[in-house]
Amino acid sequence: MTLQAQSEAPSTEDTPKSGLSLSTENAFEGYTLYAPLIGSTAYLLDINGEIVKTWEFNTPTAQALYLLDNGNLLYQSNAESKMLEQFGQVGGVAGSIKEYTWDGELVWSFDYAGDTYQQHHDIEPMPNGNILLIAWEVVSEEEALAAGMRPDQLPDGDTLWPDHVVEIDPQTNEIVWKWRAWDHLIQDYDPDLPNYGVVSEYPERIDINYNDQRVLGDWQHSNSIDYNPELDQIVLSVRHFSEIWIIDHSTTMEEAAGSTGGRSGMGGDLLYRWGNPAAYQAGTKADQQLFYQHDANWIPEGYPGAGNITIFNNGDDNARPYSTVIEITPPLTEAGTYERDGAVYGPEAPIWEFAADPPERFYAPFISGAQRLPNGNTLILNGNAGHFLEVSADGEILWDYVNGFEGSLPETGYFGPTSVFRAYRYPADHPALVGRDLPE
Repeated sequence: MTLQAQSEAPSTEDTPKSGLSLSTENAFEGYTLYAPLIGSTAYLLDINGEIVKTWEFNTPTAQALYLLDNGNLLYQSNAESKMLEQFGQVGGVAGSIKEYTWDGELVWSFDYAGDTYQQHHDIEPMPNGNILLIAWEVVSEEEALAAGMRPDQLPDGDTLWPDHVVEIDPQTNEIVWKWRAWDHLIQDYDPDLPNYGVVSEYPERIDINYNDQRVLGDWQHSNSIDYNPELDQIVLSVRHFSEIWIIDHSTTMEEAAGSTGGRSGMGGDLLYRWGNPAAYQAGTKADQQLFYQHDANWIPEGYPGAGNITIFNNGDDNARPYSTVIEITPPLTEAGTYERDGAVYGPEAPIWEFAADPPERFYAPFISGAQRLPNGNTLILNGNAGHFLEVSADGEILWDYVNGFEGSLPETGYFGPTSVFRAYRYPADHPALVGRDLPE
């Protein structure tokens, strides 16, 4: 079902002035957490558009930040490393995770940045207190060629930066789980090299020669991570593949590096992928449904659409110059794996989609996100414009706010000082907020 906005949603070019312009009685009561990109302040915003709480930082924020149940704030900033000079040339670089109390005291800091690796884009607090993070690792030209990459696919700079996922225990600062994309490759270039096969017959593997965007070595550009505790699975938004990927977290680290083990029996191979069948040679560009998307999240238990996945579908300057928010129902089996319809993973189409009318009036080609709220509404962020919308299930705009606070980004292209990577609405009875002295 595709829904057009019943009120016009401004595009990046004609965003209204900052502040609250609409708040209806059907908007979800709660508090919205966000920070301007590369700024030094995080803001907690009430439903009336008033800032009720701020956190000030000594190091600029980078990408996503979260309220923990104990009221502490978890956020990312840049960390110095020998690789920062390279990684800093693409979006999303971070490297340091910090935890502040409600009152602004730094209580924990952890750097995941070194000569050959750097955390980027997103983190995910887990129910057990651990933290998942996404990171790049460096693969040399020689290693890439030895794994079956075609020479013409080598990125500028002669190093490849595949993604990996790490789980950190904040109590010990130890890595307790790890998954590497590099352990799950397929290639059809050279039969004498590892992982040779027919790509379309191995959708659980990642085609080393799929490269939709030659952006330095940032081959996959995973930009969000979410964890489903009921399934013990992880979903990644992989921008440069225009896909979401689901992997099995129930594996040991050894199993995560292989193709057996875990609840799925598939080890660390991809359980599911959706959005661009051309990435595993099971379709063409005409079959593509995701376009450089961000913020793939499972809808939590107890919410309308629980178990489905929401995605901010950014769009593409050339093929699809507008953004939408979609909801899909993955073809999950009782065994925790996912069925294919022939060679392609379903569904054929989203079960819900929000679009402006006309669609081109709402366009955020980078960053941005969406969150299903407990009452069935959806909070949408045009990150480039710092523009927040809350929409109902039938597409009506119920709440409209534009960030007027600035970070340190200059006005360049689609980005500006008021751009926001991600935003989250927390209900008033969230454990982090209960008992806090917040204005009513």
